[in-house]
Amino acid sequence: MKNIKTIFKREMAGYFATPLAYVFIVIFLMLMGVFTFYLGHFFARGQDDLQTFFIWHPWLYLFLVPALGMRLWAEERKSGTVELLLTLPVSMSEAVIGKFLAAWCMIAIALALTFPIWVTANILGHPDNGVIFAGYIGSLLMAGGYLAVSACISALTRNQVIAFVLSVAVCFLFLFSGFPMVLDFFRSWLPGPLLAGIASLSFLSHFNAIVRGVVDLRDLVFFLSFIALWLFAGAWTVDRRKAE
Repeated sequence: MKNIKTIFKREMAGYFATPLAYVFIVIFLMLMGVFTFYLGHFFARGQDDLQTFFIWHPWLYLFLVPALGMRLWAEERKSGTVELLLTLPVSMSEAVIGKFLAAWCMIAIALALTFPIWVTANILGHPDNGVIFAGYIGSLLMAGGYLAVSACISALTRNQVIAFVLSVAVCFLFLFSGFPMVLDFFRSWLPGPLLAGIASLSFLSHFNAIVRGVVDLRDLVFFLSFIALWLFAGAWTVDRRKAE
């Protein structure tokens, strides 16, 4: 844990030493406000919930999280600092987890700064705060899934643009894996159990269940195991390509 904490502090210092952290947070908050109040018609609905707030998170994360995650390893490899990082007395898994947690914390900070809308909902009505809290947890877990994918793909290339495009494409597939337009491609040649397995990988189905206040252990296990799997793949990729 000490080594992970060291890597975490190194990454967080790097975020706030440059405009990256502030730009990410400002863009996230601005877009979230536009989507919630103008496209989601938060006030016009007249309902004391945050459904119009959370409904946009999967689509906003689809682009903003890969934009944050594309630099995790691609930039290190391009600048050559990955060799310096790996000479430190830390294991590969500790480096991967530390960098991931720092980026995830950045997203958590941006998400926490949306608290005024929660306050507004409580001032104007009497919302179910338990459901809202569950929505925040689900949103952070989904963002972690996007970030784990982006971190793994970032380790495959030195080019951040390529890492961004590939990350968006892969996250898009997991987002829509439960939709007919994806399932119809496999329906003619895959048996039912495998088809159901593909449908169960949909981010939207798990996220929507949590946002409704149904905190099922299966949804939590899905996101946590998904993150762990992609972090493992990312650590293996960095280890295999560290000499390139």
